[in-house]
Amino acid sequence: MSEEPSKVLPFIEHLVELRKRLIIIVVAVIIGMGFAWNLADEILVFMEKPLTGTTYLDTAKQQGYLYLKENYPAIYGRANLEKELNKPKKQHALNYTAPLEPFFIQCKISVIAGFVLVLPIVFHQIWAFIAPGLTRKERKLVVPFITVATIAFCIGAMFFLTTIWPFIINFSLSYETEGLRSWLSLSAYVDFCLRLILLFGLIAELPVITLLLARFGIVSYQFLAPKRKYALLASSIVAAFHSDLVTMFVIMIPLYLMYEVSVWVALLFGKKKVSQTVEPEAA
Repeated sequence: MSEEPSKVLPFIEHLVELRKRLIIIVVAVIIGMGFAWNLADEILVFMEKPLTGTTYLDTAKQQGYLYLKENYPAIYGRANLEKELNKPKKQHALNYTAPLEPFFIQCKISVIAGFVLVLPIVFHQIWAFIAPGLTRKERKLVVPFITVATIAFCIGAMFFLTTIWPFIINFSLSYETEGLRSWLSLSAYVDFCLRLILLFGLIAELPVITLLLARFGIVSYQFLAPKRKYALLASSIVAAFHSDLVTMFVIMIPLYLMYEVSVWVALLFGKKKVSQTVEPEAA
C-alpha cells in the first residue's frame, strides 16, 4: 500500500504554523547572538585579515616574482619587479565617524554569527514547516537534510571569507598610488562582507535543495540540463545587483557553477523511474 501525504492544512493554519516557526527561529537567533557577542571582535579581526595580514594572493605574488627572478631575469629586471618583491605590505585600518558605529557593527556581526550557530535549528524549523506535505518515508530524511544543509552553508561562507574576500580587497587596494589612499569605512566594509557571507552561504545550498527535490521526484536531470542558459541569465541578474564589475563576476561564476553541480546531483541522486516492460501476449 503506497504512503499518502498528510492532509493539507488550510491556508490560515499554514500562516499560523509559519508564524510559529519564524518565532522559534528569531528566538534561536537572539540566543545565538548572545553566545556570539564575545566572539565579534575575533570575527572582525578575521574579516580584516586582507587589510592587516598576508593572504594567499600575497604569497602567490611573491612566489611568482621569485620564479621570474630565477628563470627569466631579463623580464624580471625589465619590469622592475625587484621593487615590487621587496615592497613592504601596507597596514590599512578601518575608520568610523559615528560615536556608536562600532557598537552597531558588533551587533550586526553577532547577529550573523548567532544565525550561523543556530543553523541546525533554522533548518529543522524549515523542515518542520514542510513536513506535513511529505510522506512518512520522506520525513525520515530530516537529520541528513539538517546536517548537509548546515555543512553546505558553512562551506560556502568559509569559501568566501578565505578565497573571494581577499581577492576583492586586494583588487580594491591595487588602485592605491602616491596620491590616492584608501580610507575604508568600518560600516561599509563590514556590511559588504556580511552580505556576501550570507549570499555565498545560500548559493552553497542550491545543490542541497536540488538533491531534496530530485529525491522527491519534483525535478530531474532531464528538466534542469536544458535550462543552463536560463540559469546563466539568472546568475547574471542576481550578480547585477552589486555595483562593481569584479564583485558581479565573483558572484555570478560560483552561482552558475552551483547550478551545474545541482544538475549532476539530480542525475546521480535523483529519483529513478521504474521502467515497465510489457510482456508480449501469448499466441
